[in-house]
Amino acid sequence: MPEAVREEKKGATAVAHEEPLVDVAYVHDGSLEGLLSAVFEAYARHEDPQDIVRDGQLQPRLGQTVRFIETDMERALRVQRGVKRAGGHGAYDAVVRASLSDDPEAGTIVYRFIRYAMAANRPHDCTGCRKRRSCAGPVDSGGPASVGCTGKASGSVLGDLAHPAVAPLHRLVRAVGNERHRMIQFLRFEHLENGVWLARCNPSASVVPLLMDYFSARFNIQPFIIYDEVHNLAGVYEGREWYLVRTDQLNVPDRAADEQLMQAAWKRFYRTVAVEARYNPELRRQFMPKRLWKNIVEMHEDLPGTDLAPPTTTPERLWRG
Repeated sequence: MPEAVREEKKGATAVAHEEPLVDVAYVHDGSLEGLLSAVFEAYARHEDPQDIVRDGQLQPRLGQTVRFIETDMERALRVQRGVKRAGGHGAYDAVVRASLSDDPEAGTIVYRFIRYAMAANRPHDCTGCRKRRSCAGPVDSGGPASVGCTGKASGSVLGDLAHPAVAPLHRLVRAVGNERHRMIQFLRFEHLENGVWLARCNPSASVVPLLMDYFSARFNIQPFIIYDEVHNLAGVYEGREWYLVRTDQLNVPDRAADEQLMQAAWKRFYRTVAVEARYNPELRRQFMPKRLWKNIVEMHEDLPGTDLAPPTTTPERLWRG
């Protein structure tokens, strides 16, 4: 049985004198801050953990020691600044996107990339680069560094596509970007009687933080909520700023009086524009995965009901770092 060690909050100097462990895994709370805290702990202890995973996902190896890492905001911010300094904002954006993946190895992949970026220490400044938007991996782009970027951006560690610490990160970033793109296509908002618009989704990655800027720019001053039923995360936009809320249930008012009529009209439009002669269910499932259908109104025969009462909330941070 693996030996489990729960760590209390300590300063870096307190852990520096302890003997580093060789066969060790780190477990964190699943947040971005928790993951970056685990990376800091590895540096502070001079350890190289074999696995860094979310709580509840670890399957320990034989004889492996498990450390439970407490989330420390100050340490997470120090790692954030270090990644930006050593690899640029694009590298940190890639780390954020990869951390949103549901892949059990996402934490380990991010950790390996951060170690590589820190060791390479190739500061990456996109200022003045004509490919800055595609290279830096901003929220609206499909991913991190573009190959063949010119100017100051050409030395980014994200361009080392063949490196074993970089290639897996690109794979995660691409998968998360694809899931974000699906959510942009298939989110369906419904109007509530208090004037707020609500969309429920069940993505295969925790992409709500990547959706909020996109939809807040289009809703302008109109409040809305995007609720991720899989990851129990809600993005809330109140008309000026947005924030994230952790909640295991969403209690909202009833639909607006005209919402059922509007949903019926949308479903009729969907059926009307369909070309029966070109009906291809296999192709539809490729472009519109069946796991998303329960939250896509045109795929429902009957209109769904609604739940109700205020959620327990925990704010999320560091997404805009």
